[in-house]
Amino acid sequence: MQRRHFITTAGAVALAGLGALPAWAQVTDLNDAINKAGRQRMLSQRMGKAWLALVHGVEPTAAQQVLDKSMALFDRQLAELKAYAPNAEIRDTYGKLEGAWSDYKAALVGTAPGKPGAAGVLQADARVLALAHQGTVQYEAASGKPVGKLVNVAGRQRMLSQRMAKFYLAAMLPVDAATASAEITKARTEFLSAMEVLRNAPEATSRIKDELQLADGQWVFFDSALKKLQGGASAKPLQDVFVSSENLLSVMDRVTGLYSAIKV
Repeated sequence: MQRRHFITTAGAVALAGLGALPAWAQVTDLNDAINKAGRQRMLSQRMGKAWLALVHGVEPTAAQQVLDKSMALFDRQLAELKAYAPNAEIRDTYGKLEGAWSDYKAALVGTAPGKPGAAGVLQADARVLALAHQGTVQYEAASGKPVGKLVNVAGRQRMLSQRMAKFYLAAMLPVDAATASAEITKARTEFLSAMEVLRNAPEATSRIKDELQLADGQWVFFDSALKKLQGGASAKPLQDVFVSSENLLSVMDRVTGLYSAIKV
């Protein structure tokens, strides 16, 4: 009961705050560009998660808020990243991303969330994710600094948190449950490996290490909820996955911001 109370209470706070994930009027430097480009990856998966939560009827008010605010933030950051693009290659990537995003947006809002549309949403979010990742890697290459890589790695953790939750909700419909289970396993391995990279990086400040320790604690709750995949669909595990993924996202967004703020 104590564990469940923590998830629910912390979740309420996180859900209230995450609608306002940091977004500035323009990209300030290449670290900020990597951060925002990486956040686009996360948003592609977070929107899919929120849409699937609506299909399940899980946290419907919070899920609708997450979906609406994530779509608005994706639109805003897409414009910023395209405008800031320092070369034609990056501009081309964000031009393609605009097209993929248009298709994904249509899948998300074209019809009411329901199982028949789930496969289309998953296909559309995969295309957006691939291009958003491409843009992040290109911005990291433009930076050419070790800290740029760390911003990318930390930012990708946000995406993985949302990807695991999304596939959990997909498996519980079920929509291609075998693939969803395999993707969760793959993402879990990648997440834990990247945490070691971030924790052991020479650039990791004491503040970053404190936040990573907090993320480790959030991970315990999230991973525990994910492991209920074999237990069959019920409201409580679905709610726990949704809320704990938001909590973990909140911490990893702060970690990414801290790495982004390092100027070397």
